[in-house]
Amino acid sequence: MNHTRQVKTFIGAMMLAAVTAGGYAVATSHSLHLYFALAVLGLAGVTSRMKVKLPGINGNMSVNLPFLLTAIVSLSSAEAVVITCVSTMAQCWPRKDAKWKPEQIAFNVSMMAFASSLASLLFHAQWSSRFGLNSNPLGLALAATTLFLGQTLPVAGIVAVSENKAAGPIWWNLAQLSFPYYVVSAGVTSMVQMVSAHMGWELALAVFPIMYGIHRSYSLYFGKMAESSRPPVLVRGASA
Repeated sequence: MNHTRQVKTFIGAMMLAAVTAGGYAVATSHSLHLYFALAVLGLAGVTSRMKVKLPGINGNMSVNLPFLLTAIVSLSSAEAVVITCVSTMAQCWPRKDAKWKPEQIAFNVSMMAFASSLASLLFHAQWSSRFGLNSNPLGLALAATTLFLGQTLPVAGIVAVSENKAAGPIWWNLAQLSFPYYVVSAGVTSMVQMVSAHMGWELALAVFPIMYGIHRSYSLYFGKMAESSRPPVLVRGASA
């Protein structure tokens, strides 16, 4: 009973943090980019269904991160939060005949909303503009790092609470698995920004084949990791 209460308390705290950060992000947003935002939303929603099962962790990772980063660095904070929440809902949407998991969905949406709000607020902050961080790769690195920590730390926390394990090793394992993907996603986002500045955002968003290739690579890689970690199957009657 106490264990369940701790999980619910953790989820409640995550939801409160998301509402606070997301509300502030929406309140401080001014300019909107309707067509660009709708295009990013569509691609983020589609790629959110391209999920990869992480070995050793009861969870998965989708390949929509470059589009979430694009929303954070190219759109208003309000648009970034909406795109993140909608794409996360699409990611959590159960497949056919699967059961709904309201607590898991609430945690995932809240966690992603909080992480994207924080990353967008830092990227668009006045001090960030004063130092020119939002116009060079350092700003993108700051946003990607904030999103990385805003996702991996709460996930490690909820797994530690629900499974009664130490959070440190869980986070380190999760960080090792996901950090290369964040680096690749930051590179793809940088490419989108560069192409958008010179040729328009319509052409810049034609990176879907790249994300599909990344999805296939991660699926094969983690699939081989899962296969190699399984104990050998002994077949009766077989000889060496």
